[in-house]
Amino acid sequence: MVIPKAKANLPYHSRLQKEKLREKDDILTVKFMEIFRDLHFELSFADALIHMTKFAPMFKKLLNNKDKLIELTKTPLNERCSAVVLKKLPEKLGDPGRFLIPCDFTGLDNCLALADLGASINLMPLSIWKKLRLPTLNDIKIVLELADRTISKPTGVAENVFVKVGKFYFPADFVILDFVADPRVPLILGRPFLSTAHALIDVYKGEITLHSQMWRHTFDFLQ
Repeated sequence: MVIPKAKANLPYHSRLQKEKLREKDDILTVKFMEIFRDLHFELSFADALIHMTKFAPMFKKLLNNKDKLIELTKTPLNERCSAVVLKKLPEKLGDPGRFLIPCDFTGLDNCLALADLGASINLMPLSIWKKLRLPTLNDIKIVLELADRTISKPTGVAENVFVKVGKFYFPADFVILDFVADPRVPLILGRPFLSTAHALIDVYKGEITLHSQMWRHTFDFLQ
């Protein structure tokens, strides 16, 4: 008499099947969320139509499982977003005001000059040039567009004018223009002078520092 061998039955076979289906659903869910995030950048409308039937059952389950949906929508913040959320950004400040340099000229008391990085020339009013009795002007073939959009032709250029700042003198060429200037700030010192003086401007501290080979001086233009 031959006894037939009993077939080995796997324990919890139905449970294993459910776990495999659940893992498959999780994989599809993750893949769906990846595609969903990239819709505006990589996924075309045609691709969306192709994958629609595949993801329809999973999408229905996802909508019925709010906890899973919330878990998948959690997005790690990058450094920039974290800085905004955690308020690590620097304090927003306002306009510090004009960059003013005190200058000393014989016959001109309490002279201030505007340091203007947007100006390619040093500018002096004709009235100040006459008052300082500077050397004869040389011809210059340029025209200037003023802030009010008017076009003006300079009278000339005064070359090698020594501008005294603190204890040091800086040579500068001034374009002379006949215009009404602010009596408190009659001069404009542009990039040529600022480059000659090795100027360093600290907008946050409200300071401008001028350098020479053996000398440096810092001015507080906020006062």
